Amino acid sequence: MATREWNPSDFEVEEEDEEQTLSPLSISPPSSPLSYFARDRHVAFLEMMYNLIPHHYQSQEINRLTLAFFTISGLHLLQALDRIDKDRVSNWVLSFQAHPRSKAEVKNGEFYGFHGSRTSQFPPDENGVSVHNAGHLASTYCALAILKTVGFDLSMLDKESILISMRNLQQPDGSFMPLHVGAETDLRFVYCAAAICFILEDWSGMDREKAKEYILNCQSYDGGFGLMPGLESHGGGTYCAVASLRLMGYIEDDILSNNASSSIINVPLLLNWSIQVYFCHLISRSITYCSRKI
Repeated sequence: MATREWNPSDFEVEEEDEEQTLSPLSISPPSSPLSYFARDRHVAFLEMMYNLIPHHYQSQEINRLTLAFFTISGLHLLQALDRIDKDRVSNWVLSFQAHPRSKAEVKNGEFYGFHGSRTSQFPPDENGVSVHNAGHLASTYCALAILKTVGFDLSMLDKESILISMRNLQQPDGSFMPLHVGAETDLRFVYCAAAICFILEDWSGMDREKAKEYILNCQSYDGGFGLMPGLESHGGGTYCAVASLRLMGYIEDDILSNNASSSIINVPLLLNWSIQVYFCHLISRSITYCSRKI
């Protein structure tokens, strides 16, 4: 695989102007949307991550597929997928899938998705089958997203094993565990399950009605969504909730132009919370920045 020579100057950061002041009310948009964006630096960094992950990421080895997802997606957004070997990426991702010994095993309670890394993928038996299965819902979402991004033909996947076994992870309240041996259940994994079904264009892997009810139970009094019912509103949880409902077909793209009262979620309250969170974050950043100058 071709590599680009790494140049430390690619990642140098210019010193901030000490005379500069920042006010959320005085921020003006740049003359051009990308006039301030150093695209080549980002491409160089992501290409470095693609070729060799720095040692600082050793603690994230278990999430190697997730790191690959961010790297490949970043290059895709920057229109730089020509920097990678797509066939090699596809074969590498496919090597992480867990496969059942037989069709009967698909319903044995385990999840036959994708492992997150080699450290969670035990050697196969003499028949080439993984005896210890650690398929993970988030890793499966990342794997499928990567394959979709690089143009792999998803019809060649054993999606039946993924979808049938994924139902084993859905709980009675509609939430999902990330793996069959048990773990936390929250909106992150509901989103992963919805995204997997959406990418594979097959909703047999989950009970959408149960998932919908779980999501609605996570909407807080202030309009945002907590990661679990009863928890405080959370930006990531809110994204997972709204994105899942959109993927499942319960809300439309033009939800804001329609009568808000017809939506299954409280849209005005959600928008009010989102705006408040945005401005609170912006003001907080301003105060932090200015306090550093004092």
